[in-house]
Amino acid sequence: MARVPRMETMSQLTVTKRRRVTLPRHVLEHLGVQAGREIEIEKLPAGVLMLGAPRPRGTGSLDAFIGMFAGKTTKVATLEEIEEATQAGRAGEIS
Repeated sequence: MARVPRMETMSQLTVTKRRRVTLPRHVLEHLGVQAGREIEIEKLPAGVLMLGAPRPRGTGSLDAFIGMFAGKTTKVATLEEIEEATQAGRAGEIS
């Protein structure tokens, strides 16, 4: 998780005898997390924790990117065609 600038000061939370903490509704809404879902916690130096909503599986992976095109075409590009398209894209010839 990337470090995010502070936007809002959070009130103090209480740890119960069973070592549980309840997050306020506005925090869960900010994370986009519904009841019963998981959150990620990253330990940072100086006793700081960072909370975040986990990304859905496959998000950001090369397999997920390639999978977006599955079944969209029957044409198979040659390595030369791929190289030409890559060079044209880098040169700004195609957007």
